[in-house]
Amino acid sequence: MKIMIGNAWPFANGGMHIGHIAALLPGDVLARYHRQKGDDVYFVSGSDCHGTPIMLKARAEGKSPYEISGFYHREFVGCFNRMGFTYDRYGETSSEEHINFVVDFHRTMYESGYVYEKTAPQAYCNNCGDFLADRYVVGLCPDCGSSAKGDQCDACGKVLEPETMKDPKCAVCGDTPVFRDTTHLYIAISKMERKLLEMIEARPHWRKNATAFSKRYIDEGLRDRAVTRDMKWGIPAPKEGYEGKTIYVWMENVLGYLSMSYAVANERGESFTELWGEGARHYYVHGKDNIPFHSIILPALLMANGDASGTDWHMPDEMVSSEFMTLEGKKISTSNNWAVWLTDIVDRYDPDSLRYFFISNGPERRDTDFSWREYVNSHNGELLGAYGNFVNRTLAFIYKYFDGIIPGGALDNGLNKRIGELYPETGALIEGCRFKEALDTIFEFVRAGNKYFDTQEPWLTRTGDVSSCHTTLFNCVQMIANLSILLEPFLPFSSAKVMKWLGIEHGGRAPVYIPAGLVIPAPEILFTRLDKKIVAEETAAIGK
Repeated sequence: MKIMIGNAWPFANGGMHIGHIAALLPGDVLARYHRQKGDDVYFVSGSDCHGTPIMLKARAEGKSPYEISGFYHREFVGCFNRMGFTYDRYGETSSEEHINFVVDFHRTMYESGYVYEKTAPQAYCNNCGDFLADRYVVGLCPDCGSSAKGDQCDACGKVLEPETMKDPKCAVCGDTPVFRDTTHLYIAISKMERKLLEMIEARPHWRKNATAFSKRYIDEGLRDRAVTRDMKWGIPAPKEGYEGKTIYVWMENVLGYLSMSYAVANERGESFTELWGEGARHYYVHGKDNIPFHSIILPALLMANGDASGTDWHMPDEMVSSEFMTLEGKKISTSNNWAVWLTDIVDRYDPDSLRYFFISNGPERRDTDFSWREYVNSHNGELLGAYGNFVNRTLAFIYKYFDGIIPGGALDNGLNKRIGELYPETGALIEGCRFKEALDTIFEFVRAGNKYFDTQEPWLTRTGDVSSCHTTLFNCVQMIANLSILLEPFLPFSSAKVMKWLGIEHGGRAPVYIPAGLVIPAPEILFTRLDKKIVAEETAAIGK
């Protein structure tokens, strides 16, 4: 099966923090799992490089927008690589391959019955001398009265228009903007209400937040959205008379899933049409603040283009929409530097340790908190104390007392049965986007392995009942071998080590059995204990 996994595109005007990685990590788990199954995986994403924030940052630093976005793009790539992300294509919205695809897509879409011209007010700051992107108009939400940005209220989740806000201000200088009439292209999302609702209702398996947010937008009455904007840094609108205008960021960055998968398909010599056809399966991985852009805006663009081109684009199958992660009990704030930045931790902590925590304690279906105390306890107690301990105590015992030669023995029927059950059981959980439950299920088996080792007491039977000792160790090795495969989507670095030690070469997803007589090398420590003093040190460093 063809699988498309689209991770949200981080905005390239600042560094990534733990909230970003917690939301995006499930994409890599999915990609690794589906590759194990033998599926044809397209795992794509990239850096969102356009828009006013990058242009303003460039102006403040005396650089070009391309220099700013390029700097953070390279930083993102480095962080993703060190965290073990296996993108098939991680691009940039400023790249030719993206721009060319988007221009062609939009040019066709403008001929559809869903795109029209309209003159409407757009915020203009006389002090800055620029039209303002919607998010650069700040004020009070007309619905709930909370502080909000002009594109969306984070407090109540309502998608906004800047001109409807109360007490609007320019986010750059604080002046009150004026609203000037300007002509733009609009996409008639209001005409798609029935189709969008039918799409959502046909997917009852979506996460509750994705369904609730999406239906709420529809229930409140869908509004048509601007396709073009008076912005300087972006993709030029491919329409005569629109010289100097660019495509609105949210009308082109979500098309990155198409542009990047198109590039991958061309490289592989595979069918892009099949990937975006009926027989494929598509996952979209993002935080809950990005839900409407993936469940409403992207499908609307696909419908509008399809109306003009006759293409029946594949609609989203899964919305892997995480909740929020807080930090030490407080909301992450990049402006106040209340964040743990990825560049600060990817080189200092084991990537599998970070991956384990962000899945087992991540904001999969509810808001969760990152605390350094919980992270250290999770690492030392579960990852090292349970899994690392089981692997190392077994392999070190074999290396020390049996010259590294795996002894022979009879397979335990109960353990063998459970190994066979774990593959489909955890596979169904992963495909259902229940990653924490899948990881917890595997770790229940890790704990069962430690209990089996303790109950069988090989340190006693080694001299009193050698046959029993051989059987115990043989079964423990089979458990470890299969754990390395089951855990590979979650913990790829440690799994690779164990597979190498046990001579596991295939990357498939099925039970394996290690033969007696295999000679293992001197085992390394899989995970090292974290000193509890780092809790105080790291906590004190936040915000500095």
